[in-house]
This record gives sequence, C-alpha cells and structure tokens, in this order.
Amino acid sequence: MAKEYANTNAALYKNVWVFCEQRQGKLMPTDFELISEGRKLADELGVDLCGILLGDEVKGLANELGGYGADEVIVCESPLLKNYTTDGYAKVMCDAIETLKPEAVLIGATNIGRDLGPRCAARLHTGLCADCTHLDVDMPIYMDFLKENSTLPEDRLKVIEGHTVKVLGEDHDTTRDLKMTRPAFGGHLMASIICPRFRPAMATVRPGVMTKSKFDEAKANAVKVTEFDVQLTDADMNTEVVEVVKAAKQLVDLVGADYIVSVGRGISKDVEGGIKLAEELADELGGVVGGSRVAIDSGWLTADHQVGQTGKTVHPKVYIALGISGSIQHKAGMQDSECIIAINKNKTAPIFEIADYGINGDLFKVTPLLIEAIKKAKAEKE
Repeated sequence: MAKEYANTNAALYKNVWVFCEQRQGKLMPTDFELISEGRKLADELGVDLCGILLGDEVKGLANELGGYGADEVIVCESPLLKNYTTDGYAKVMCDAIETLKPEAVLIGATNIGRDLGPRCAARLHTGLCADCTHLDVDMPIYMDFLKENSTLPEDRLKVIEGHTVKVLGEDHDTTRDLKMTRPAFGGHLMASIICPRFRPAMATVRPGVMTKSKFDEAKANAVKVTEFDVQLTDADMNTEVVEVVKAAKQLVDLVGADYIVSVGRGISKDVEGGIKLAEELADELGGVVGGSRVAIDSGWLTADHQVGQTGKTVHPKVYIALGISGSIQHKAGMQDSECIIAINKNKTAPIFEIADYGINGDLFKVTPLLIEAIKKAKAEKE
C-alpha cells in the first residue's frame, strides 16, 4: 500500500531548495544557475534558499554555493552516496524533504536530475514539471512575463491576474504557487504549470537557461551549513557502482561557449561546404559550431550541437546564424546572446528581428569574406 503523506497542508512547508549535483567531488555549472534563480524565488516568497548536497566528504563544497546566494546548505554525507545511484539518492532526498518540508525543490535537468526528480516526486506523491525554461512566484512579475511572451488574449490575462484558479471545483489562491513554464508539443507552444494541491512543488530546469549571479565572498563565508542525519544502508541499495569510466566522446560545449557559429537550412545546397565554413569561422573566433533543429534532424550535425527550445539555451558573447530563418523555437534558445549576427538570403527572415547586425546575402559568399576580415584584423593586432 502506498505511504500516506501529509503534504496537502501548504502551511507546513517553507523554503526553496536546490539539489546541488556533484560528480567526483566537483559541483556542476547548473548548480550555480539554479542557486541564482532560487535566490530570486526565495526572495519573492520571503523565505530562505537552501542547497541540498549529497555525496561522500562533500561538506567542503558548501561555501561556494553560499557565494551564489544560498542561505543554508544541507549536507548529506555517506560512503554509499559517493557515486550517484537512483536508490540511494532518492531515499536520502525524500527523507530530507519529509523531515524539513521545503515548499519548492529545483533540480537541474541533467542526466542525473532527469532520473532523480521523477523518482522523488512519485515517492512524495507530489507534482513535477520537467525541463522548465522559466520560473516565477510573484504574480505581477509573472504577468509581465506572460504579456511579453504569450499570445493570450487580454480577457484571459485578466482571469490569470485574478490570482485564483479552480481546483477540484474550488477556488485556489495561486499567490505562493511556483509558476513553471516549459516548452510543449516539440517546442511549438509554451505551457505554464502550477502544483496547487501538494508540496513541495518540484521542477527540473534546463541547463543554461538561468543566469548565474556574481560570486560574493562575504555570502560564501556567511552560509549556514547543516549536516542531515543520513539513514542509508546496503539494504536500501539495489545497485552497486563498481567503476566510473569517463566516455572518450568529445561533446561540443555550447552552454559555456563565448562564440557560437550556427548553421540552418540555408546550407542544404552544400552541407559539407557549409559546415566547413562554419567550423573555419568558429576556429578563427575561438568558438564552437551549433545548429538549428533542421540541421540536427537532417543528420548534418549531432544532437549536442542543437540550439533552441528542444536543444541548448545559450548566452554567448557573439552568436552568428548562417542560413537560419529564425523560428520561435530557435530564437528562444539564443535571443539573449550579447551580440547576434545573421546572414540570410531571405530579407524577411524572422532572425533579422532580433539580430544586432543583419547581412542579406548568400552565406557561401559572405562567410568567406567575414573569415578573411577576421584574419586580417587579428594579423594587424599582432
């Protein structure tokens, strides 16, 4: 029989938690993005932000999380948590949540997070929104987001702004609910989801979509570190990690790149030549090659190169779009780049709407000129 949880009384739940993933004693970049975003949500709720850190001898990592905004870091240590296992991590996470009762839990949508989040939500009998790209609590801030990014009619927006929704036939005040927005139907629309009846509200968040705050040494030194009493034995484990082998496959790091050159449908007349131009331009800039969904679905590039709602969300210093028309889904993944340069033969291509610099021309003629200009500029500088 399923265990009964008293998780429908929202008044018992308080604070925002972030699961802080570590691998071999090293924190993941997503942790700092989520701590920064969690800080915003905790401030909107008027509660503390807590990082929860699982592993073996990982207490020394806690201060770094404080530097990005955590008020407290809950440390769960055990030799059985040294390497990630679904059984061990899910049990300890659920034990901590049941004991300390956070009202919201954020988890990075990494390979580990996508495994851990649903398992915990199912055990805790609560809801989880997967692969979120936007989070809000404060209703006025959320309404500003909807007005700018949705196509909802004015009358529908007014209903949402009224702060109440029908839950099982009764009015529910959404004031403290976490509003979780994610792409749906292959990125063709955005859905905003709340978890009105159960706590904690849980969300996995796509890496790269949240902005990392600046590190604050004073906050790092002031963070509260709490050691949770871990109850975990070999009997709780159905699997054993006998060896950790790092894959030799080299994946492109789009999220961490300062310069990205992406290709789209426009290279179809000479795919090999188009990719070669993109690689040469990226090499000159010290960047990497990305691609639109068309480029990935057509097999021109592997999936780790994809930029967009169903790929990676990126914030490079310079984003160069070669032959990319600029669908809503693609723009959502790169529109916050510091500088966007678009090259496209179609002068009405949507990509030009967000480009800082637009070149209406054939990418196979324009890109070599751009490469030569960069080479010349670098030579003059040397």
